Amino acid sequence: MTRFNMVLVVALCLTISAFPEQTNAQLSRNFYSKTCPNVEQTVRNVVQMKVKQTFVTIPATLRLFFHDCFVNGCDASVMIQSTPTNKAEKDHPDNVSLAGDGFDVIIKAKKALDANPLCRNKVSCADILSLATRDVVVAAGGPSYQVELGRFDGLVSTASSVEGNLPGPSDNVNKLNALFMKNNLTQEDMIALSAAHTLGFAHCSKVFNRIYNFNSTISVDPTLNTTYAKELQMACPKNVDPRIAINMDPVTPRTFDNVYFKNLQQGKGLFTSDQVLYTDVRSRPTVNAWARDSPSFNRAFVIAMTKLGRVGVKTSRNGNIRRDCGAFN
Repeated sequence: MTRFNMVLVVALCLTISAFPEQTNAQLSRNFYSKTCPNVEQTVRNVVQMKVKQTFVTIPATLRLFFHDCFVNGCDASVMIQSTPTNKAEKDHPDNVSLAGDGFDVIIKAKKALDANPLCRNKVSCADILSLATRDVVVAAGGPSYQVELGRFDGLVSTASSVEGNLPGPSDNVNKLNALFMKNNLTQEDMIALSAAHTLGFAHCSKVFNRIYNFNSTISVDPTLNTTYAKELQMACPKNVDPRIAINMDPVTPRTFDNVYFKNLQQGKGLFTSDQVLYTDVRSRPTVNAWARDSPSFNRAFVIAMTKLGRVGVKTSRNGNIRRDCGAFN
């Protein structure tokens, strides 16, 4: 084998290893340019109307997208309703807290698209969710970005497939990196996507261990800012209904921004999985950099969201266009 051929083989191997999932080959930004040219504006109009009705639409849609893509890829399988013969993804314990407004905005956007004869049954629920996610980020003041389109909807949705595939509130950096790596996402992608916690809320039950039962000798997690810990205890007293919600970001909970990272610097990460991004020396430099430089964070977030949107994409061979986002055809 000549030196040139050896170099070519090495280059090809590197290319294949860098892009292990070739299922995203059909994705393009103008996928619906001929079949449904107004798809983006139609979805955006629905999102904007829904956000006016309730802010919860923003974090709910963002979280729905993450939970969908991390389990068998971005195929809207998280939207499938359970039946007597199948317990679907949305009914796994990790998904039962997904807010209904996230599902509702996708259903409304699907209805708006299908009202146009040109678009009827042409746009996948997976693509609608991808577009709506971008639009809620923008609605919260975050960066706009072009969404790659062309996903087909998944044909399978089981609660059992969720187990072990979603990040947990107590995860450390090792576990977070392992979960994200499974989806071809780097540590930098993980940190950028974790900053979605700059929006929305969590239930008190998710932080009880950090503010009351950290371990056998210490009741409060020592990495928590002491003032913030007391605020959390006031918001979530021991006898409170565990379903009571608290803001993920105590400073700017309704704005997509880099304050998330500034909070981590001050020990104000709500979950252990947030605060470890600062306490772990491997991820701390990125936290510090993005706390200083909002544009850099926004660019990294767009890159990470684009990569996440390519995970487990279905084609016409292993997917279809659902007539009803909540049920298989």
